[in-house]
Amino acid sequence: MLIGRSTWLYNNQPVIISTGTVGGPFEAKGNIPEAFDRLHGDMWLEQSSFEKAQQIMMEEASEIAITNGQIQQEQVNFFISGDLINQITPSNFAAETLNIPYFGLFSACATSMESLALSALIIDGNGADYILSGTASHNAATEKQFRYPTEYGGQKPPSAQWTVTGAGCALVAKNGNGPRVTSATVGKVVDMGLTDPFNMGAAMAPAAVDTIETHLRERNVEPSFYDLIITGDLGHIGREISLDLLQKKNINITEDMFQDCGLTVYREGQPVLSGASGTASSATATYGHFLKLMEKQQLNRILVVATGSLHSPLTVQQKDSIPCIAHAVSIESGRDMP
Repeated sequence: MLIGRSTWLYNNQPVIISTGTVGGPFEAKGNIPEAFDRLHGDMWLEQSSFEKAQQIMMEEASEIAITNGQIQQEQVNFFISGDLINQITPSNFAAETLNIPYFGLFSACATSMESLALSALIIDGNGADYILSGTASHNAATEKQFRYPTEYGGQKPPSAQWTVTGAGCALVAKNGNGPRVTSATVGKVVDMGLTDPFNMGAAMAPAAVDTIETHLRERNVEPSFYDLIITGDLGHIGREISLDLLQKKNINITEDMFQDCGLTVYREGQPVLSGASGTASSATATYGHFLKLMEKQQLNRILVVATGSLHSPLTVQQKDSIPCIAHAVSIESGRDMP
């Protein structure tokens, strides 16, 4: 059901019956290694390129989710995925391997919640029984495309972030046990004229705030309705900007309840500058960490606001500003907190 202009309220509340998460060696040394179903000891995964390694992680996360969901791969109606690499080729090639009817998406690092929102919409409308919804990123592949190959050893400013090497996938179903997807707000493209590709947090913060404000207004709820409001990869700088903007809009979100996946994946002391980024930032932290807190009855309702910067190497070279977007999905345990 559409409420307001851009929010879907899922009457049948599709269920996340299982998840699959995969990470690399840097993530294994991070803040939430227990959030990953599988951790790899090297960046190559025995492949000939980093892009192929990313494809393998997407396949692995999908297969783990199917296994954990205790269904057969042939029962999955659709695979909805996307990533950061040219023409989302890792997702496209993973879809070929999985042999599941496929929707390819691109919303940069907001792709994780875009795919979950669309999966829930299709299932809520009886368009599928099971959908795989996920995304992946790879630090070295993303650096090579958007910045400089890591072997250059280029100096980065403190505002830069570290792309997560990993993949996260949710198996969304019409029926079953697990957290329920209750609503989603589709974000607008917001461009504040920033041009620095090494400061994604600042560029994405206004889009995150716009989507949060829209979601709360259209659902007619206060921020306290949620135990946590979680952004995708704003990092230290973007999170602080977002808190300031929210305060100016008289939206009372405390620092404790306003968390960021980009500040969750890695521990203090890892050289990630402003924090984590990449499509796998929100996917792995949400599906591997925050949903496990729900399972442990430490959380009841969360709003995940995945943030994405929609620039490309070409637009940066042409000196364009950086358009950004954020998509929000609410996930609830379906129970009363103890």
